[in-house]
Amino acid sequence: MNDNIEHAYQEWAKQPNLPENIVLDLEKLNQDDDQKTDAFGTNLSFGTAGMRGVMGAGTNRMNIYTVRQAAEGLASFMDTLDEKTRQRGVAISFDSRYHSKEFAHESAKVLGYHHIPTFVFDDIRPTPELSFAVRHLHTYAGIMITASHNPKQYNGFKIYGEDGGQMPPKESDLITSYIRKHSDLFAIKVTPEQELREAKLMSLIGEDVDIDYLANVKTVNVDHDLINTVGKDMKFVYSPLHGTGKVIARRALEEAGFNNYVVVPEQTIADPEFPTTPFPNPEFPQAFDLATKLGKKISADVLIASDPDADRLGAAVRQPDGNYQLLSGNQIASVLLNYILSAKKKAGSLPDNGTIVKSIVSTDLAVKIAADYGVATNNVLTGFKFIAEAIHHYETKHDHTFLFGFEESFGYLIKPFVRDKDAIQTVLLLAEVAAYYKSQGKTLYDGVQEMFKKYGYYAEKTIAKEFDGLNGKDKMAHIMSELRDNPLTELNGHKVLSHADYSTSVLTDKDGKTEPIDLPKSNVLKYWLDDETWVAVRPSGTEPKVKFYLEVVDKDQASVDAKLKQYVDQLDQVITKLINN
Repeated sequence: MNDNIEHAYQEWAKQPNLPENIVLDLEKLNQDDDQKTDAFGTNLSFGTAGMRGVMGAGTNRMNIYTVRQAAEGLASFMDTLDEKTRQRGVAISFDSRYHSKEFAHESAKVLGYHHIPTFVFDDIRPTPELSFAVRHLHTYAGIMITASHNPKQYNGFKIYGEDGGQMPPKESDLITSYIRKHSDLFAIKVTPEQELREAKLMSLIGEDVDIDYLANVKTVNVDHDLINTVGKDMKFVYSPLHGTGKVIARRALEEAGFNNYVVVPEQTIADPEFPTTPFPNPEFPQAFDLATKLGKKISADVLIASDPDADRLGAAVRQPDGNYQLLSGNQIASVLLNYILSAKKKAGSLPDNGTIVKSIVSTDLAVKIAADYGVATNNVLTGFKFIAEAIHHYETKHDHTFLFGFEESFGYLIKPFVRDKDAIQTVLLLAEVAAYYKSQGKTLYDGVQEMFKKYGYYAEKTIAKEFDGLNGKDKMAHIMSELRDNPLTELNGHKVLSHADYSTSVLTDKDGKTEPIDLPKSNVLKYWLDDETWVAVRPSGTEPKVKFYLEVVDKDQASVDAKLKQYVDQLDQVITKLINN
């Protein structure tokens, strides 16, 4: 084992007054050299999406010391601001995971030592409500303690800017530089919580923010008559997957008039073990196992689930045979978009400068739907902060009106009083859209099929390859480097017409002609083929994975399913070659 790793371990082991969980973890690590190397061989990375990692002892783990370091970085950055801006303070929320509340309060104690006021939720709240709180309370920044949809051993620390979106790259990079300056994790100072409360440097928030957030959420629904007739009797199942949705989604549904839904009782317990679903991600069919069982029992039309921090949402629709069909994130987004634009057109409220905002790895079906209504599409980099930046630009320049934003990874934003994906808004609108189709004797899935018949049948697949361990980053970098050195020229017998390297902001066509891309630089590659297929590749910003995105389109369901399978098989061969090269 590297001497530096053993030295780092011993530095931790000799510290007095370590929390019991850290002491126990250090004892375990001393019996496992590989885990010790992983825990102390590097620092937990802090990027534009904040930091996320396994909880435990070590510099490469989420614990009170690495959390204090991140909070110290934010505090040091805020110390460079004028006093009036600093005193606006920081809003802080947390999810249902182990140590989330502790990490939130430790962050407040670090900021308080710098005399920066904090506004901390009294209990678990969704990520979108934290985004709302930043805007509502006019704080300078926000902190959300969450690992979103990751398994139970993970936690994370996300920083939000004053617009309620995740901190943009420029400020995030500055905060990262301050974080790295505070390399002695045990030297970071904190002020006791009681002292902060007495000095009015730490305030608790909760119901006061809930009321205002819910008042805004109410504006998401379009057709209240539909809800009061069909919606109030429509049967559906909701699950918060052991997370923060239990706090606010049920109130939102009831205040909107949806009274005939049933919650999955086991998953409405805010349990950090996630005992019923080890992967609490509404992208995964197994997350719906209990909802499906309950749905069949009561003949529910729709199953809806939000992830533990309630920013992502998934859904499944009952089919004629009684089974449930899981919708993709792209399908949910498209059916929501179609409903919003149709309703606005019918009401005569569709603006001339309307636009939707989506990530570059999300479906082109949305582009066709928007164009059909005379609405523009703005493609931005992956990460909802870029959608938030676009909204801020529209509000500042008054050149476009935001109508809808989404990412294929089950994240949607309907109204911009929040600047992150919002499952609470989405559960209300999706329930309304389900009621709309039910009023016509149809289902949400029928609605998706209607769009396919009109615009073409779309199908997509995301292939994620994990690269754990200390050399995982090197393997990921190697894959991206190989693709840059040897760009794809064809796949599944179809030619690549053009490809984009977002790290250099250059689009190159098949003849070698180039043109600039007007987006921030990012480690992403995308290829467009001669049959409307596209492929994109990017390393995840929060997990040790390289993601390969694929979308195909064809004339009917059977054709698009067969085409997708062919492309997936071909892409798998390319990926295997890249990994083994």
